[in-house]
Amino acid sequence: MSARAVTIPDGPGDAVLRLGRKEVKLTNLGKVFWPDSGITKRDLLVYYASVADVLLPHLQDRAMVMKRYPNGAYADFFFMKRAPSPRPPWIEICRIKHSSGNVIDFPMIQDLASLLWVINLGCIDLNQWYARCDDVDLPDYVHFDLDPVPGADFEKVRESALIVHEALDDLSMPNVVKTSGSRGMHVYVPIVRGPTQKEVWTFAKAFAHSLAPKHQKLMTVVYKTADRPRGRVLLDYNQNAWGRTLASVYSVRPKPRAPVSTPLAWREVSRGVRIDDFRIDNVPARVRKAGDLWSLLLQRRGRFDLRKYL
Repeated sequence: MSARAVTIPDGPGDAVLRLGRKEVKLTNLGKVFWPDSGITKRDLLVYYASVADVLLPHLQDRAMVMKRYPNGAYADFFFMKRAPSPRPPWIEICRIKHSSGNVIDFPMIQDLASLLWVINLGCIDLNQWYARCDDVDLPDYVHFDLDPVPGADFEKVRESALIVHEALDDLSMPNVVKTSGSRGMHVYVPIVRGPTQKEVWTFAKAFAHSLAPKHQKLMTVVYKTADRPRGRVLLDYNQNAWGRTLASVYSVRPKPRAPVSTPLAWREVSRGVRIDDFRIDNVPARVRKAGDLWSLLLQRRGRFDLRKYL
């Protein structure tokens, strides 16, 4: 059965959703998460169930950093790495040893039941690791976070994304793009697993430092916030560092009207888009029509071998 066919129980209180042999307890379904638009926790769960078929392949077998908003999109949030206990026995764990010596048991989102369990904890967006759990030091993509510095608008982000796209094409590196759902855009390149996270970061840094100076009035790679020139777009390569995360594809963001981090075709970027074109209320229909525009990131064939640049 398609995840889209799953019905989230109606009503303001708690409910139990049965998915095969698994039961997911859903709580406070009527709680308003976006007070300016009346979007509830149930609406958030309904959205994620509706896009689960295209979302889950991008999350499976990856540790999940939970960013929890227990009181809605505009209230305080906190990060949580360790899977809470007690938890359902079917929640799979990714155990990761950190440089501090601590071993952290991250939850993984392996199916619809675990997806809805995480969202029910108050997670609005989803933040997964760049490497799968079988080897958390070997990512399977490199990415660039295009983040506007104060004084830069989304039009400059869009222009920067097209420049990054052209530069990656010149290197014969396949690439895909999505809105961040917040202020910027993300460009990802599927790579052959092999280079370590540090090596991937090193490549991303070299790429950014070679490209940005050619477009000094538009982009910057200055990482220290106080030193960044106004009106530029930060070509952020540092998000490729070990243990960092970005909001996943199809993630809802805690912004007005509940925008979604949405995959785009490059022709759409060229034509012109806005962040709030893609929201919790219209992305499911877009997915049904267009499918997963980020399927390239899941394919085994056609991945770029980054080792030739290391």
